Amino acid sequence: MRLHTRTLNTAAALLTGATFLSLIGTAFAGAGEPGHGHATAAIGEPAKASAAKRTVQVELGDNYYKPESVQVKAGETVRFVLKNKGEFLHEFNIGTADMHAAHQKEMAMMMEHGMLTATGINKNMSGMDHSKMGMAEMKHDDPNSALVGPGETKELTWKFTKDTALEFACNMPGHYESGMVGKIAFTR
Repeated sequence: MRLHTRTLNTAAALLTGATFLSLIGTAFAGAGEPGHGHATAAIGEPAKASAAKRTVQVELGDNYYKPESVQVKAGETVRFVLKNKGEFLHEFNIGTADMHAAHQKEMAMMMEHGMLTATGINKNMSGMDHSKMGMAEMKHDDPNSALVGPGETKELTWKFTKDTALEFACNMPGHYESGMVGKIAFTR
């Protein structure tokens, strides 16, 4: 399922608020599609930091990553230490190009609804009951992803179970398009 901006705008214009929000909630709860709250088995699995044989330091800047690519082996577990040196909220998300495209739409909706801002998570909305608005709960808690605020350091540990075309990317609106995407290259 792909939600396009034009489709959302048209739907919003035709439907009342409650009906539109109910449909959006259903879309976010879509079965089996990658993105928020969906299975990530096709790209690997979360792991404990103690299982990692290697740690990769990643600097998140305003629309760049250092390093720009990471080499991994199928079956390897890597602990990523993510340091945001920029002024904006950034994401480190492991996925395929299609997963990132879908996730970008979800992140845009989170921004539109005020759950995310350019610099952080809106703490006032974190406890909000979205079901009362006719929406499934939207939150950013996928094991393949971390939101890192300005000056913050977070960790993500991932087991790369099989060789597949993967990227790490920031899916905050406009960041991927600005070049905040890196390649995960599998080696033998």
